[in-house]
Amino acid sequence: MQKFGFSIEKKLGGGTLGRAGVIHTPHGDIATPAFIVVGTKATVKALTPEQVKDLGAQAVLANTYHLYLQPGDELVRDAGGLGKFMHWDGPTFTDSGGFQVFSLGAAFGKGVSKVATMATPDTRSDLENKDLRSDLVSTLDTDDARSEHARPAKVDEDGVTFKSHIDGSSHRLTPERSLQIQHSIGADILFAFDECTSPLDPHAKQKASLDRTHRWAKRSLDEHRKLSSSGTRSDLVQREQALFGVIQGGKFRDLREDSARTIGGMDFDGFGIGGSFTKEDIGTAVAWVNAILPEEKPRHLLGIGEPVDLFLGVENGVDTFDCVAPTRMGRNGGLYTKDGRVAITNAKFVNDHAPVEKDCRCYTCKNFTRAYLAHLFRADEMLAATLASIHNLYFIVRLVRCIRESIIAENFSQFKDGFLKRYYG
Repeated sequence: MQKFGFSIEKKLGGGTLGRAGVIHTPHGDIATPAFIVVGTKATVKALTPEQVKDLGAQAVLANTYHLYLQPGDELVRDAGGLGKFMHWDGPTFTDSGGFQVFSLGAAFGKGVSKVATMATPDTRSDLENKDLRSDLVSTLDTDDARSEHARPAKVDEDGVTFKSHIDGSSHRLTPERSLQIQHSIGADILFAFDECTSPLDPHAKQKASLDRTHRWAKRSLDEHRKLSSSGTRSDLVQREQALFGVIQGGKFRDLREDSARTIGGMDFDGFGIGGSFTKEDIGTAVAWVNAILPEEKPRHLLGIGEPVDLFLGVENGVDTFDCVAPTRMGRNGGLYTKDGRVAITNAKFVNDHAPVEKDCRCYTCKNFTRAYLAHLFRADEMLAATLASIHNLYFIVRLVRCIRESIIAENFSQFKDGFLKRYYG
């Protein structure tokens, strides 16, 4: 079984931190930069694993918090691990549950996401569609967050106490417990347990949270080593698992750089860069971090996936991304095109018999029209979510693949400028 590793194939140059590389995992390689498709509960919503693979996805990311609550991490372990459970034979990630702590704690009921979204040409047009508006302020990874059982989480030095959004039962999550759950789930790449703060939090609160995240990182790493060498885990779950440390610090440069030095100095296999900054700061905040982190290890930008963010992230040294936006937006009738996002439920598409995008090679565009998708959404047919999600994921996955190809071909700047000019008008 192949061990975890990372190799750099081509550097972007021009004073940037970008690179094209390959992440090696026991379940296959990931050519980077890459977009990692989110399958929160061991499923990419509305899609089969075959459909996910056919649209070009290399890996999927599942959520520790949700799989722990339902169906339970031990059940996933006994099924042979995440990949076998969901019939996905490629690389897998699990996040730590830290963002759910934020969503149920600091952000509960406030409509605050981990990234403070400013109005852009991309988002302004969608704000006119009430069905897409909630996508911009959502704080949890799934629609289940709106359950009547959801209650604020309580964070202390040891961990977090929270109530299940499913049945209101009480639970406790610590760095050690998060790693135990992730080891049971059996993904190839795991994340250390962290505390995600609001982008609106002041410096002093960010600093206190960051110090706790650093302490939790050490505890996560210790527990990961213990579990990896204990020999007590089920043979059904593969043992070669990598652990990424998580960088936090909000929008403050001194905190971001402190976190990069602290987490970068620990023996993690790679790094996740947490949110809690404004969209306008993504490029700079990511650059502050990646200028310090060890170059030979991969970096993942957590929960970011808008086109401009992908370019900014890659340019500043990010190797992989994940985000629920493509599928969530698709389920609500929002579709990516090279000319920007469109709301397929708008009246102008009712009699439009062209594909969503004429030069798109996704299954949806090759076989169906805008009029058909508009009909499905207006009729509340389940197929609407499937076809829209296939198109959106294909669009984003292919965009990041093209970014990778532009780095290798040494025409990244031209590709970036041309795409963004057309997309954002």
